[in-house]
Amino acid sequence: MYNKSTIIGRLGTDPEVRFTQDQKAIANLRVATTETWKDRQSGERKEKTEWHRVVLFGKLAEIARDHLKKGALVLFEGPSRTRKWQDKDGKDQYTTELHAEEMKMLGSKSGSNSSSDSSTSTSQSADYPSNYDDFDDIDF
Repeated sequence: MYNKSTIIGRLGTDPEVRFTQDQKAIANLRVATTETWKDRQSGERKEKTEWHRVVLFGKLAEIARDHLKKGALVLFEGPSRTRKWQDKDGKDQYTTELHAEEMKMLGSKSGSNSSSDSSTSTSQSADYPSNYDDFDDIDF
């Protein structure tokens, strides 16, 4: 079995970076993907946007902090993970996130600083904290 997801989308906010007690960076990102289609009955153009949670660890988190901004078009690849946590009322909550192992910056939103063809690729080995489940407070 193989667990690998790929998301190509735009950042909804600047990366939110925090550090563990041993100073390893963790970046939380919100990424929007939009699909468009033509309604068969009305002929009208429709679109739907989905929001995805992406988490980066270590050097990849630091690179995102330094180089990504809201609106950036980015590709992320890595395994999807669902974690359980409790909200302030003690109710169980579940969050599914892509734990990115690879990131490719696909160009700027406006294209003014770089062409839409330009890209920068960065990857890392899985540099997840061994006790990632202890980070229940990491949320958007």
